[in-house]
Amino acid sequence: MAAIEDILQVEQIETDIYRGGAFPSHLQRTFGGQVAGQALMSATRTVDADHYVHSLHGYFLRPGDPDIPAVFLVDRIRDGRSFVTRRVTGIQRGEAIFTMSASFHVRTDQGYEHQDRMPPVPDPEELTDRLDELGEEERAVFKEWRNFDLRIVPPEKMVTSPYLAAQQRVWFRYRHQLPDDTVFHVGTLAYMSDMTLLGSSRVPHPESNPQVASLDHAMWFMRPFRADDWLLYDQTSPSADGGRALTQGRIFDRQGRMVAAVTQEGLARTGRQMPEDQHARTDR
Repeated sequence: MAAIEDILQVEQIETDIYRGGAFPSHLQRTFGGQVAGQALMSATRTVDADHYVHSLHGYFLRPGDPDIPAVFLVDRIRDGRSFVTRRVTGIQRGEAIFTMSASFHVRTDQGYEHQDRMPPVPDPEELTDRLDELGEEERAVFKEWRNFDLRIVPPEKMVTSPYLAAQQRVWFRYRHQLPDDTVFHVGTLAYMSDMTLLGSSRVPHPESNPQVASLDHAMWFMRPFRADDWLLYDQTSPSADGGRALTQGRIFDRQGRMVAAVTQEGLARTGRQMPEDQHARTDR
């Protein structure tokens, strides 16, 4: 598993054109968090340092091939005094695999403040490292994320709401110290935000084994954070129907500050066999 600093290091090959690296993978298609993280880093490279990303909205169009690099084309949609907007298209073999709009905002604006409270959960040190819980087959897949420490809160240790259809909570962090540069922490959280979220839709259906894939992903960054410190991912799945599942997440730091929010719709299709060659797939 490559270090996240290497995964997020995009190479400029022309004005507003960047290339993300390809890294050894146990997955049949490129992990969505990698594509989103590299797209975000490409957009960030075209924005002045006094603007920070506050939102992104991405669509996963085709499965990425983990064995070849992706090229990211950045369109400069708007450069304002307070807000900057970029559109990024990720391409492999001449076809778009991902598209993202990202908005950047200056940190000097002021306004009123409030946030939801972080739900009560055990401290991460009281929970088991996810790698230690897995069987041999699952561990082979999970090696993809071995640089990330994930600890799922057991249902019996959660305070849940009877009005929510599916709930899951996960502590996570990058295992190794990251540079102090805010850009690395934002890019790392964009990568991490695709982890486990779609799995929250399976909580009410533990026996189901659907065909899953991220379809679209939206994220908002609200307060500074470090991705190498513990963060709580409070996840829900308000609805699943027609082979798609809607999932939502709120991310808190250990002090209870809400630092980000995520919404994702994913494929959750049953009754249909997965294609043998994911690389050859051009549609869903």
